[in-house]
Amino acid sequence: MHDTDEDLSQADDAAARFEQCRTIGVTASTLPTADAGDAAGPARAAGTAGSTAGVPPTGPGTAVDLREGTGEDRLPELLAELGDLVGLEGVKREVESMAKLMQLVKRRQEAGLQPPPLSRHLVFAGNPGTGKTTVARLYGRLLAALGLLTDGHLVEADRGALVGEYVGHTAPRTTAVFKRALGGVLFIDEAYSLVPAGQSTDFGQEAISTLVKLMEDHRDDVVVIAAGYPQDMERLIDSNPGLASRFTRTLRFDDYSSQDLVRIVEHQAARHEYRIGDDTAAALLDHFGSIARTERFGNGRTARQVFQQMTEHHAMRVADLSDPDADDLTVLLPADVPAVVS
Repeated sequence: MHDTDEDLSQADDAAARFEQCRTIGVTASTLPTADAGDAAGPARAAGTAGSTAGVPPTGPGTAVDLREGTGEDRLPELLAELGDLVGLEGVKREVESMAKLMQLVKRRQEAGLQPPPLSRHLVFAGNPGTGKTTVARLYGRLLAALGLLTDGHLVEADRGALVGEYVGHTAPRTTAVFKRALGGVLFIDEAYSLVPAGQSTDFGQEAISTLVKLMEDHRDDVVVIAAGYPQDMERLIDSNPGLASRFTRTLRFDDYSSQDLVRIVEHQAARHEYRIGDDTAAALLDHFGSIARTERFGNGRTARQVFQQMTEHHAMRVADLSDPDADDLTVLLPADVPAVVS
């Protein structure tokens, strides 16, 4: 294969042959559409927490197929994965409770009984880096395992993916993103930006009205999760009666404690084959305890940034050793913990 950007091609009389191939569960809802360019936005790294590091990042309007087989036999595995997340104790209890409720809903339907009133759409209220996208992925996979969603994939979007720039542009743009989420979860990050503070007229209102209608038309085919800062999400829900009636449950994602942030760094270290001793863990606890929790604080993202800085400091330190042993190559020391910038 040539190291160029040109497309691969074949001779006119050549025949294609495929060996040792496998399918990856691609469905129509995960394939790009003719409107994909309209819905695309700037790439964004997905916020993950703890042992979920390494999940491929998604961008606004991008579908990620996360199916690994369906069936209720997968519920214990998925709930265990949820339980392994660092912190988020209240959120984990809420999601587990909803999973059990929806399991009962399915069994009542199979028995020919009317299901209880239930809204699967959720508001995720929390600061950046608190694991909202990670939990949204798991929620979709849980619903797929229960047979309440056909795919369980996640499509991430923001204002830029939904709102157009001129009259008549917003509704088609929003609809295109929504259709890619059919069978899965539409995760709207910073959803409050659809209702800018202090602006009475904005194309964001058209996006909301379009979403409300689509949610009604496809009530059994998709789950919508609106995420953002707690106080701003209240403004969003209050902006449209249709939203208030569809988003009846809010999950609150608290900031991580300093101990939680240390655990996230330890997860990252184990995943990348580093070791952190008690002294280093204590230094990390002091480090996170001294960071100001301002609006710029990134929670889990801050922990991952600290781990990256530690590996860089470690590399500089080990580079000066003439014959490093296994401990030198893998053990992170208190000296590798970065200083807090005030």
